[in-house]
Amino acid sequence: MVRLSPSVSPVDGLRARALALPFIVASALVLVACGQSGAQAPAAGSAPPPPQVGVLTVQPGNVGLVTELPGRLEASRVAEVRARAAGILQKRVFAEGSEVKAGQKLFLIDDAPYRASVAQAEASLAQAQASLAQSRALAERYAPLVAQNAISKQDYDNAVAARKAGEANVAAAKAAVTVARINLGYATVTAPISGRIGRALVTEGALVGQGTPTQLALIQQIDPLYINFTQSAADALKLRAAVASGQYQTAGGNAARVSVVLEDGSTYAHPGKLLFTDLSVDPTSGQVTLRAEVPNPQRALLPGLYVRVRLEQAQASGAVLLPQQAVTRTASADTVMVVGEGGRLTPRPVKLGPSQGDHWVVLEGLKAGEQVMVDGFQKLPRVKPGDPVIVQPVPWSEHGSAPAAPAAKS
Repeated sequence: MVRLSPSVSPVDGLRARALALPFIVASALVLVACGQSGAQAPAAGSAPPPPQVGVLTVQPGNVGLVTELPGRLEASRVAEVRARAAGILQKRVFAEGSEVKAGQKLFLIDDAPYRASVAQAEASLAQAQASLAQSRALAERYAPLVAQNAISKQDYDNAVAARKAGEANVAAAKAAVTVARINLGYATVTAPISGRIGRALVTEGALVGQGTPTQLALIQQIDPLYINFTQSAADALKLRAAVASGQYQTAGGNAARVSVVLEDGSTYAHPGKLLFTDLSVDPTSGQVTLRAEVPNPQRALLPGLYVRVRLEQAQASGAVLLPQQAVTRTASADTVMVVGEGGRLTPRPVKLGPSQGDHWVVLEGLKAGEQVMVDGFQKLPRVKPGDPVIVQPVPWSEHGSAPAAPAAKS
């Protein structure tokens, strides 16, 4: 209550009460608000709820040891179509860029000179055959006469020699006819192999085959294709030693599996197989050359294309594939966080194999069914080993694929 001083007029007193009223109301509201917030505040010292972490359930199996290497595609067979007969190119009888079969006609060269050569060789053969018939008949007539001493031995020997010379002339004439017909056949240029033919390298009216055989076109067989790539010789030796010691096993069928990664990052639909590893190492780079074969039925791949090759040369049995963020690497040990009984985190030492992209191959230290923490590491600074956590299962699809096959039971 505001009391008026004797010196204050009644009007001034009313004005003072009006100014003081808002301050009184505001003070009351503040006191009420403080009382309500104090009633809702949690008790001091209560613990926060356990953090939630993502886990993968361990599924040991056969994990392929995949190495990604740069490679280049190459046609499995290449044939240069060349003119083996000299003459004027008269006609092209194929569609450029099409598929051709072995023996298919491709070019026609003016064959008039070669047909004339065949006719001349056949005439020489007929002449030689006629001469042989005459000498043979003479030798046959002389045979009984020399037995009766009606002719000299020398005349009979000359007749026999003439017959043999005639036989030799006939054989030479037949060979000449064969050569002439072969040269005539060269005037029709055919495909030496089946495959896809490129553009014609000469046009009609060009003189070809003079001196060096003229290249007319190129045929490439692109189904299947070869992939040539290189690998570090040191890595190859380490892998062989691990396989020999039993640590790893070779890929199925003793043939390493190959998949092709295209320029856009997609994986080619048809897997390939490793054909061979070169016996020598390049002394300048320390690399060894490998060749794989990949099917190309839709002709989607082209020779000369650069690709990435994922090569599976061996498999680790009973292994686990984990994302790299799940593994803590130190100088003393490699560890993962395993969720044990009661939902409590426990560090577990593991033995690692090679890396597979952004994953580690865990060879030892984990059992089937155990849960390994793979997400929520930002919450670990306030969580000590042994503290409880809330488990959130993470699908394998979010962290790569599960092992290809379960480990075989003994």
